[in-house]
Amino acid sequence: MKTFVPKEADIKRDWFVVDAEGKVAGRLAVVIADVLRGRNKPTYTPHVDTGAFVVVVNADKIKLTGNKEEKKIYQDYSGYSSGRTETKAKDIRAKHPERIIMQAVKGMLPTNRMSRQIIKRLKVYAGSVHPHAAQPLQELEFNG
Repeated sequence: MKTFVPKEADIKRDWFVVDAEGKVAGRLAVVIADVLRGRNKPTYTPHVDTGAFVVVVNADKIKLTGNKEEKKIYQDYSGYSSGRTETKAKDIRAKHPERIIMQAVKGMLPTNRMSRQIIKRLKVYAGSVHPHAAQPLQELEFNG
């Protein structure tokens, strides 16, 4: 038997669309991260990027469980001394609701060079309108 390793020419990148309305942020992020990495395909190989594109719409209507809306804190660091800022989840949702999903998915990916390429295939939009209508979009099944 020989081990099958997918080549760059063999990889077919599908486009999936996810409606985040009413979905729990962390559970949705796991599913999106798996599709971005290609773990839903039988040809998945950890060191080869076989993933797909994912378009997330209605990011402003995502659900946070418990009291995370008030107590969850996102930290940002500018690189300067005393350059750390802390922002609550409700403030992030008010200004940039797509960042909640982006950071949740980014945290689900491994920390390596390939994950920096993978995260570029994630497109998140606050409303239901997106500019990717020309792509053959498929609905992503999510039961959580």
